[in-house]
Amino acid sequence: MIERELPGVGSMKPEQLKETAITSNKALAQLNGRAQWIESFVADNKTFCIYLAEDEAAVREHAELSGFPVSKVTELRIIIDPTTGG
Repeated sequence: MIERELPGVGSMKPEQLKETAITSNKALAQLNGRAQWIESFVADNKTFCIYLAEDEAAVREHAELSGFPVSKVTELRIIIDPTTGG
């Protein structure tokens, strides 16, 4: 999971978010499959992005190519949800 500090991101217009996604996808294409964007959660001044990546270096390279900052990278070990409890 990638945490990005992006002041004002929560008030971006749909067109701006679309451009952001296009920029991210272009950067991902340059990584030749080393990273895949799954989804992002947008808060007021941060995003929390779920990626599948071969390593943290691929995540950071995407950040450099896209121009989006990386505040923190956390490797997620397992996914659970309400159905995990039966």
